Amino acid sequence: MTFDTTIDATDRRVLTFDCYGTLIDWESGITARVGPWIAEAGRREIPPDLILVAFALHQSRHQQPRPALPYREVLARSWADVQASFGLPEDAAQCEAFAQSCGDWPPFADTVAALRRLASRFALGILSNVDDASLARSLRLLEVPFLLTVTAERVGSYKPGLPHFETAVAELEEQGVPKEAILHVAQSRHHDVEPAARLGIPTVWVDRRHGKRGIGATIANTAQPAARVPSLAALADALGV
Repeated sequence: MTFDTTIDATDRRVLTFDCYGTLIDWESGITARVGPWIAEAGRREIPPDLILVAFALHQSRHQQPRPALPYREVLARSWADVQASFGLPEDAAQCEAFAQSCGDWPPFADTVAALRRLASRFALGILSNVDDASLARSLRLLEVPFLLTVTAERVGSYKPGLPHFETAVAELEEQGVPKEAILHVAQSRHHDVEPAARLGIPTVWVDRRHGKRGIGATIANTAQPAARVPSLAALADALGV
């Protein structure tokens, strides 16, 4: 797939974002957290990308049948599953530390500057599959105000379910912003591009893994966005801000 950075945002007033994987570099955050544990277990031969794929599958397995399960519990259970999958030592303290690490994952290098540029023209929102406390910690790292934040904890659901998007549409309409004024921006076609399309919300796919092998910490999906960019900085360029 080639990049298509032609984005008609003439009538768009709000950009909603997925957070982890789009604004926050969760793959680097995850591998930085668990890398020492894997080394301590003498399993340096396990590739980081394989850990990410296993995490993505286990995370989805816990999220979808248990939409009210707190995200920190999802993380703890997912790391326990990764331990079992690779024959790593069972370690409850690691599971708890992994569950608490979400708010420490770093923004991508271009995120903060790009968000500042985008905020000069658009109101910004976040639709995230995490808990309120973890997102609050991440928001401090992003350094820009958000008009709207919708978490899994708030709606009792995990994307690719529709409640995040339905809640965002309803709350923005209460503020005088129609659905037609929303553009959704995300890295995951599975969690974001496909459900947004089901509600008629156009999306920009920020392909953070371009040039890399595999799918990383998300689930494969072929949903087609309205546009594809390689970075948040490229999105700001495409939108002329």
